[in-house]
Amino acid sequence: MAKIPIPIRGPAISAFDPWAPSAGRMRQLLTVDERARLAVMSSIARFKKGETIYLEGDPAEAIFNINTGVAEAYKIASDGREHITAFLFADDLVGLSAEGRYTNSAKAITAVTAYRLPITLLRSQLSKDAELDFHVICKLCEELRQAQRHAFLLSEKRAVTKLAMFLQLIEQLHIAKGQQIAEIPLPMDRSHIGRYIGITLEAVGRAFRALTTRGIIKLRDRGHVRIVDRDAFDKIAGDPPVLPAIELASRD
Repeated sequence: MAKIPIPIRGPAISAFDPWAPSAGRMRQLLTVDERARLAVMSSIARFKKGETIYLEGDPAEAIFNINTGVAEAYKIASDGREHITAFLFADDLVGLSAEGRYTNSAKAITAVTAYRLPITLLRSQLSKDAELDFHVICKLCEELRQAQRHAFLLSEKRAVTKLAMFLQLIEQLHIAKGQQIAEIPLPMDRSHIGRYIGITLEAVGRAFRALTTRGIIKLRDRGHVRIVDRDAFDKIAGDPPVLPAIELASRD
């Protein structure tokens, strides 16, 4: 992990305002001044693809605000299997802790650039800035909604439905951030998807083939999916959530 001087624009947190209409779009919660204040206490950390950001049980000395790239949060089961609990994108926070130690592990799926915010400095700033504290609470409220959404996905037993719901969540995330996309980008590989939605790698492959054979989706490559039959896709995935969410837990 290398550290370099930070740009002045500073950390960013995009989320839905839990107490105001959003029209299905996230907004930047932090003001220019708030970002600048956080920038003063931050450093930029760069992680290569596959590099560990932190490990479960390590002293929680900092949280990380993703600037570019995609990371994953995960836990290791007693049998050694990795269970992905979240994908982290730009403007997300990662570094959940309890009693001063990280409660999960995190690593980069792609090359990642993140702001590193020392816990002691951040706590001091939040205690003096009620508005900033409120914006962090807004982000935490969104994470609670996301946890509710992932519980609903995991209650689904069919692999094809799980995959369709996952694709819908990725698509809705980009829409919520104001991006117009003709294809759904998948920066994670199929093994990540399987560990994320709780099915085996083989089941992921079968589910992709089923949706493709039925003419519901089309793959340009493994990293780009286009929905061909929107009505059939929505019927399988269900109605998109009012507030799109992306954090999903995993099980086998």
